[in-house]
Amino acid sequence: MKRYLAFDLGAESGRAMLGSIGDGRLELEELHRFLNTPVRLPTGLYWDTFRLWHEIQQGLRIVARERKLGLDGVAIDTWGVDFALLGADGALVDNPRHYRDSRNNGMVERLCAAVPREEIFAHTGIQFMQLNSLCQLYAMKLAGSPALEIATRLLFMPDLFNYWLTGVQKVEVTIASTSQFYNPAARRWATELFERLGLPVRILGEIVEAGTLLGPVRAEVAEETGLDPDTPVFTTACHDTASAVAAVPAERDGWCYISSGTWSLMGVELDEPLINDAVLAYNLTNEVGAAGKIRLLKNIAGLWLLQECRRAWALQGNEYSYAQLAEMAGAARAFRAVIQPDVFLEPGRLPERIADYCRKTGQEVPEQPGEMCRSILESLALRYRQVLEGLETILGRPIAVIHIVGGGSQNQVLNQFVADATGREVIAGPAEATAAGNVLIQAMGSGLLGGLQDVREVVRQSFPLRRFEPRHTAAWDEAYARFERLGAGVSG
Repeated sequence: MKRYLAFDLGAESGRAMLGSIGDGRLELEELHRFLNTPVRLPTGLYWDTFRLWHEIQQGLRIVARERKLGLDGVAIDTWGVDFALLGADGALVDNPRHYRDSRNNGMVERLCAAVPREEIFAHTGIQFMQLNSLCQLYAMKLAGSPALEIATRLLFMPDLFNYWLTGVQKVEVTIASTSQFYNPAARRWATELFERLGLPVRILGEIVEAGTLLGPVRAEVAEETGLDPDTPVFTTACHDTASAVAAVPAERDGWCYISSGTWSLMGVELDEPLINDAVLAYNLTNEVGAAGKIRLLKNIAGLWLLQECRRAWALQGNEYSYAQLAEMAGAARAFRAVIQPDVFLEPGRLPERIADYCRKTGQEVPEQPGEMCRSILESLALRYRQVLEGLETILGRPIAVIHIVGGGSQNQVLNQFVADATGREVIAGPAEATAAGNVLIQAMGSGLLGGLQDVREVVRQSFPLRRFEPRHTAAWDEAYARFERLGAGVSG
């Protein structure tokens, strides 16, 4: 039996997951769960980075001191785009910002005024979003950031924690590819773009593949946590979506995936990047996956909309579980209102803002939480249909099956909506795809597994899957026509 520890840090919470592999099967056990709550200061919105590091160490203590287990590997995956800047002494020169920080507002337009959109896309193949690392860095440059002036190294969030674990400053390729300054065709940093924008090339470090052995934990970490000092630390697919896609249990061609959580990442897996005018027009993105694959995908506002509504209702004294919200949504009247999920980017007052959106678009306003949740879930399903049709157009081939993985795969109401809206078979699971992918890529790195085919076979043998067939599709066609008429022009 081989044991690997996966730290999976999402935008809402983090977990330490113990993965045990034996007889071709993987068992996962959650050892430690913790909140990932951003901190708003007068200067902006930040991640509570030191708290996250404390929780990582606590997860290691649970393994070593409480469970008294040895590990064959440790790896960390996180959300994409956000980064830390280090000085010459290896210390943080500023606390990492949150991708929803308001300093990024309007930055896509300013970026494209400096370098044409087509040129940026030719270098990077990445969709344009104001949260991208390139926009964040350009915002710092325009503001004359002292941190950017003195920084000597940029590490993305999982790279930072890997550095604190091992003392090794390396950048893993799947997380680098979310930045909009990595070139997936040339497999290197897009240094020409950096120079055009007047950004410091010196901060760009060595890139390594998913499954790379970084080294043992630092002596101080071993002493603090009780780990064996020879415990190896690997880069997994450090972008959480890349780990999740590695664990998609596909066994035939003609599939796409939705990694469903705070964000919905919907796309296909390719052998090479697809960078052309049509992909730019659809605003799709080419991110690197495990084993050198390319994830051609669309980044869609996901269940964060439900999370924000739930948070707003809790502030009013009404606490609902996600299961309750899904049940209420399933019981509410269909197609009261549809929204464009991607216009709601910034946090705060989401039920009120959705209601305002519905008024502006001449629709019936969802009044009750169940009605609001149903509108959100229906609208997500319609958005998935829109992206699916775009992918089929780009690829010139049909997509027969949609695999939904991640925490959102447990929302059976949404799963059925997706099948109905798209007219495709939906296969849901595993819910713990990111943790499974994290562990299994460590197993690849250590030589236990040979490649993605082995990884996906272990997933199929290890986790129950649920299938949803389309039904009532005609009712969705009218709603889809209404959804498409909305466009994305109404502000959230």
